[in-house]
Amino acid sequence: VQLVEAGGGLVQAGGSLTLSCTTSGFNFDNYGIGWFRQAPGKQREGVSSIKNSDDSTYYGDSVKGRFTISSDHAKKTVYLQMNSLKPEDTAVYYCGAAWQLATLITDVYDYWGQGTQVTVSP
Repeated sequence: VQLVEAGGGLVQAGGSLTLSCTTSGFNFDNYGIGWFRQAPGKQREGVSSIKNSDDSTYYGDSVKGRFTISSDHAKKTVYLQMNSLKPEDTAVYYCGAAWQLATLITDVYDYWGQGTQVTVSP
């Protein structure tokens, strides 16, 4: 099982980034994929998730209206389009896979990627 995040980087406030989570080694359509983030000294926070069986989506309150999650079933890849970025969005962003769930609760996730750094400058 492998989840690989990509697309992080440094961006100015108000800018945009698109993260990708490319997966392998499990049945993609039977899992939900979630994006989480962790800033230094803070707990891991749920950002967004998508249930691949029906493409239902969920968002944390802090990113609603700014972030969009989507899934490419052929590529087994989930994307997180991040617009109107703020300095408080700075964190390491992780994707995880949960069996038949889409949730922002970290404990139910079975597999995790290594993370990608997003830094938003003022």
